[in-house]
Amino acid sequence: MSRSLSALDLWLTSLDRALRTVTSSVHASQPTPVAAGTGTEPAPLSEEQKREAGALMRVNHVGEVCAQALYQAQALTARSPTLREQMAQAAREEIDHLAWTQQRLDELGSRPSLLNPLWYAGAFGIGMLAGRLGDRVSLGFVVETERQVEQHLASHLQRLPEGDVASRAIVEQMKVDEARHADNALAAGGMELPAPVRGLMRTAAKVMTTTAHYI
Repeated sequence: MSRSLSALDLWLTSLDRALRTVTSSVHASQPTPVAAGTGTEPAPLSEEQKREAGALMRVNHVGEVCAQALYQAQALTARSPTLREQMAQAAREEIDHLAWTQQRLDELGSRPSLLNPLWYAGAFGIGMLAGRLGDRVSLGFVVETERQVEQHLASHLQRLPEGDVASRAIVEQMKVDEARHADNALAAGGMELPAPVRGLMRTAAKVMTTTAHYI
C-alpha cells in the first residue's frame, strides 16, 4: 500500500501513528497471548509483586513506543520500496505488542511512562539517522536493536514474579516476534554494525530502561 502513497501521505500517516502511539490509542490485531493451562489457577499477586510487574511492563511498553518510532522513521527514509514495506509491516506487527503491554499495565493498576513523547521523539530521530545512512545500515540497525530487545525480554522473564503468568505469556511471545524481525532484517541484507555503535546503543537502552522503570 505504501508504494502508492506520496511523500506527504507517508508523513501524515507517520504523524497519525505517532499520536496514536503516545496516547495509547492502538488496538491489537491478534489476541493477547495466554499461558498454557496448568490445571490450577495462579495465586493472586501481592501488591509488591504487582508494582514490580507493572514497572517491568512499563519498560516493555516504552520499548514498543520506541519500536513504532524507529520503524516509522526507517520506512520514511528507506530507498527501496520493498524495504519500506518491510519496515511498515514490522511496525504494524509491533502494534500488537504495544496494545498487549498497555492492556497488562491497566490490569496491574500501573501506568505508561510519563516520558513517552520524549522516548518517541528520540527514537524517531535515531531511526531517521539510520535510514539516511542507507538501507544496509538501516537493516543492520534493526538486527542489532531486535537482538538487544530479545536479551532484554529474556532478563524480564527472570525478574517477573513466577505467578504473573499473564505478563510472562506476553513477554514470551514478544521475544519470539523480535527474534523473527531480527532474522528478517538480516536475511534482507542488514550489515553488522561496528562495535562502538553497538555499545552506544546498549548504553542508550540502559538509560531508557532504568528511567522508565520509575517514570
